Amino acid sequence: MNEKEQARGLFWCSLLRPLIEGETEDEEVLRCLREIAASEHVFPDGQRRKVSVSTLRRKWRAFQKGGFEALARKRRRDRGQSRKHTPEMIQRAVELKKEQPLRSDETINQFLQEQFGKRIPKATLYRHLKQAGATRLKLGVTATKIRCRWTREQTNALWLGDFEEGPYVLYQDQPVRTHLSAFIDCHSRYIVTGRYYFRQTLDILMDTLLRAWAAHGASRELYLDNAKVYDADALKAACYALNIKLLHRPPRDPAPGGLIERFFQTVQIQFEAEVRAGDILTLDRLNRAFSAWLDVSYHQRTHSEIGQTPQQRYQDGQKFTRQVDLQRALEFFLKRVERTVDRKHCDVQLEKCFFRVSDRSLRGDKVQVRYDPFAPLEKVFLYSLAGEYLGTAVRYQRELGAHGETPLPPKPGKPQHNYLDLLIDQHDQSLRQRSQGIDYRQVPQPRRWSFGDFAQTLAQLLGRRGGLSAFTSDELEALGKLYQRVDCTEPLLRQAVEQSREKTIPAIAFQLQRLSDGQATTEERKTKDAGPGPDTKP
Repeated sequence: MNEKEQARGLFWCSLLRPLIEGETEDEEVLRCLREIAASEHVFPDGQRRKVSVSTLRRKWRAFQKGGFEALARKRRRDRGQSRKHTPEMIQRAVELKKEQPLRSDETINQFLQEQFGKRIPKATLYRHLKQAGATRLKLGVTATKIRCRWTREQTNALWLGDFEEGPYVLYQDQPVRTHLSAFIDCHSRYIVTGRYYFRQTLDILMDTLLRAWAAHGASRELYLDNAKVYDADALKAACYALNIKLLHRPPRDPAPGGLIERFFQTVQIQFEAEVRAGDILTLDRLNRAFSAWLDVSYHQRTHSEIGQTPQQRYQDGQKFTRQVDLQRALEFFLKRVERTVDRKHCDVQLEKCFFRVSDRSLRGDKVQVRYDPFAPLEKVFLYSLAGEYLGTAVRYQRELGAHGETPLPPKPGKPQHNYLDLLIDQHDQSLRQRSQGIDYRQVPQPRRWSFGDFAQTLAQLLGRRGGLSAFTSDELEALGKLYQRVDCTEPLLRQAVEQSREKTIPAIAFQLQRLSDGQATTEERKTKDAGPGPDTKP
């Protein structure tokens, strides 16, 4: 998926957001689509135009069937024309609003219907009133803010996240300011992830979220600040793909984020005060001390609001767990740069390192290089500018002589065992054993039908969205055992779902096992009927 396709998918998801997030009942879907179609929208190409109801219905069906990826495909041009209203109608509507600022759009349209014989859609009316400075806010009429309830009855239902400035640490013999990135569970006040970094960027947010998802699964909702880093397209695309409702704090309104702000205050008083009173630490030692403080102190002390320890409430709560396909989520967060494959050496350069491209037909072509900025830079992923996967490029040492590349001796016959590949495999294994945290760059390439594709296809057949996130932990455990026991293919899975009277995991597993055993028995019978071959000795 390239950047243009991602932007196209985000555009359609933003239009269909009320339907995707489940805020609209089934009987109100058509009304919601009509409201969306009544106003103009800014397309990814910068043009402003309307979308027909039929197009919106087709996009909604595509999302239900294929998720975010289905909306990222090439769109069809919308040939609809915008509706126009006379300046007299617009001026009359503005006068009616200024006359009575609390007057609703329905009341204004009643006057317009009486005088001009037609109405102005709500969104269009609001746009003209805003341009004329005739909104409630511009006219000095404010409404009382309705606070959302930032507590939930279930664990992992809502996470709040934010950055906070931390203490100084030593880096290359110089004091450097740190930044704390943390996410708190609103039900239990449990810190699902917390870590100090040197900066506040998208890659930092990526690392924090991936650590939380790997340890605790995905939350239903994610509430973040209104900063630029939290509004990145990569984060929006990942949340749409994982079926996570992304919420942002309103500008100049810090009250809804009070839970995470209160936690940062506790960190400053109880933990960072002790850090500043002692010797300056390194970043690694600071994170080790912070992790110990969370486990030993914060999570084990009774919280004044909930009357329990965060650890106990997190474990005792009705836990809502959704497993996350980290490989799929990582695709949206990988850092992307464009490079040209060297014509002579057939490699690409990244951060003063060279990576060998195995496909020599790519020499001279521009490619997109994707890599994880936190993992050891030993291997990168290559994609075409159109988003097609081209393989991996492994880091190597380019040796140069006085007049270019050192000439190689004549190559003997190709050996059966490649010593360099053996060294690279052993080196990668050693790095994985010595590395700390989660190695998010290891994207396996299974030979058989992968479990992720198997689960995603089953979710689509059952009408569920989110791939692996659509199943509970128990269902995923049952599917994992079935996947290991049965050599399943897509046609066999579709046949099992069709023959199952009840669309449940046990019923589908029974049909899949029966079909698989029947297929194996048929193949054995065919082998026996064929008899011994012509070269078989009696």
